[in-house]
Amino acid sequence: MMKSKKIKRIIITAVLILAAYLIQCTVLPFLEIAGIKPNLLIIVTSSIGFMRGSREGMYTGIAAGLLTDIQFGDMIGFYAMIYLLIGFINGLFRQVYFDEDIKLPLFLITISEFLYGIVIYFLMFLLRSDFDFLYYLNRIIVPELIYTIVITLGFYPLILFINQKLEAEEKRSASKFV
Repeated sequence: MMKSKKIKRIIITAVLILAAYLIQCTVLPFLEIAGIKPNLLIIVTSSIGFMRGSREGMYTGIAAGLLTDIQFGDMIGFYAMIYLLIGFINGLFRQVYFDEDIKLPLFLITISEFLYGIVIYFLMFLLRSDFDFLYYLNRIIVPELIYTIVITLGFYPLILFINQKLEAEEKRSASKFV
C-alpha cells in the first residue's frame, strides 16, 4: 500500500512538472512582456523542495532542469544542476514551512529566481567576456523576477492545494493501518 502512495505522488509531481514546462513553452511566450516571461519551473521546484524536503526537491529539480536542457540548453546537465541545487536548498526550509503562511514561499521563490538569474549570467555571459552585468540585471533578472512573483501568487496556491490533497490522502490511508 505504501508503494502505491509513493508512485501516485511521483506521477502527480511528474505531471505537475510537465504541465509547468508545457505552459512555459507554449502559453507564456504569448504573454511575454518586453521579451520576459516567468519561470514556472522555478516555482514548482522551489515549492516541492520546501513542501516535501531536499530529496524530493532535488528530484524535481533534476527533472525540470533536464526538460530545460533539452529545450534551451547547449549541453545536457547545465540547467539540471542549477535546478537540482534550487530544489535542495529550498528543501532545507521544510522545517520552518507552514501551509498557511505565503511569506516564506514567496521569499524562497524570489531568492531562487534571483540566484538562478545570477548563476545564468555568470556561467553563460561573464565567462564569454560579457561584462555588462547592470544591463542584464535591469533588463533580464529583475523583470523576470517580478513577473515570476506575480505568477507565483496564482500558481503557488494550486501546487499547495495538490500537496495538501496528497498529504490528506496519505494520512487517511496511514490511519487505517494504525
